[in-house]
Amino acid sequence: MNYKLTKKACYIGYFVQAIINNLSPLLFIIFQEDFGVSTALLSLLVFINFITQLLVDALSVKFIAKIGERRCILLAHALSAMGLILLGVLPEVIPNTFIALTIATVVSAIGSGLIEVMISPLVDRIPSEKSSAEMSLLHSFYCIGHVGVILLSTVFFRLAGMSLWQILPVIWAIVPAVNALLFIKTPFPPEVSSEERIPLRHLAKTKTFLLFAVLMLCGGAAEQSVAQWASLFAEKTLGVSKSVGDLLGPCMFAVCMGIGRLLYGFFGEKYPIKRALTLFAALSVVSYLITSLSPFSAFSLLGTALCGFSVSIMWPGVLSLCSESYKNGGTPMFAVLALFGDLGCAAGPFFAGMMSDISLSLSLGMENLKFGILCSLIFPAIMLALLLTYNHKRASR
Repeated sequence: MNYKLTKKACYIGYFVQAIINNLSPLLFIIFQEDFGVSTALLSLLVFINFITQLLVDALSVKFIAKIGERRCILLAHALSAMGLILLGVLPEVIPNTFIALTIATVVSAIGSGLIEVMISPLVDRIPSEKSSAEMSLLHSFYCIGHVGVILLSTVFFRLAGMSLWQILPVIWAIVPAVNALLFIKTPFPPEVSSEERIPLRHLAKTKTFLLFAVLMLCGGAAEQSVAQWASLFAEKTLGVSKSVGDLLGPCMFAVCMGIGRLLYGFFGEKYPIKRALTLFAALSVVSYLITSLSPFSAFSLLGTALCGFSVSIMWPGVLSLCSESYKNGGTPMFAVLALFGDLGCAAGPFFAGMMSDISLSLSLGMENLKFGILCSLIFPAIMLALLLTYNHKRASR
């Protein structure tokens, strides 16, 4: 069976997820200046996005088998498109802007959550001699999508102006709509049968699987604590325009994250994933310190880029490591891992934003966003400690 078209549709699926997670933050300045939405409410909006995806991860364990894999993927793309359209329409219809943004965010987040739950195990089942590298390559398309969203959205703002921002989400809704058509006919590799699949209740009792779950949480938090605030961080730190801030902040972050995933995707079979994860977690700690503590704006931005590179293989790497340890975990196992990853994605930027607001009242003599990122250092630090412990125990056996 030839699964080339299936892989391409899966790659575009991760592009769709990048649109959902990264388009709204590009509009944060507009929401603040034109609609008066506070930084705290923007933090809450990010939290709502990922907490919705988390709930989808939790509920999907039961309803995927009943609905069917293909129908779930098609539903995911339909909701993603609908949520993007609502993002452009509802703020002009509903007087309370935050409520309007919340409705659009929840609808699109349900679609994004289903994409995460369905596509990773789908690619994992496609026969391959280098599964870790394939998973990293798949997730690189999230980064490609992230960069694409920033660059093309910046071009749109340059040509059409900020006042027509409502059109942009509607244009991006075309991508999930078209990809849904691809998934109608693509062949799917056979799923692990219910008889062969490892029950979740068994996985939940093993310390190793719980370790992987915590690693997913820390990886998601380490990635999104910087990614979701990179645009605002660049603008506030350098005092540049929105378009320049988007290019220097989230775009540079996403490019470096994509480079890391592509490099491991092409050359990863030469370097064991557990060693690579440990190295990248250590590099993430360093990048957080540079970003938050450097007195020079240019170095802080370089730290942001290094952070993008250092978190690149965390999410796909932990998925691959867990899949190697539990080969018959099936889609439910991936759903639980995605649940913990999305919990981290929700907690990380919310924690960073909350600590940023707290710093304003503490008079620390430090930029509030830098303080928030410094506090978020706890996530890659915990990940590094757990990986060192895991590698030590494996080596001593």
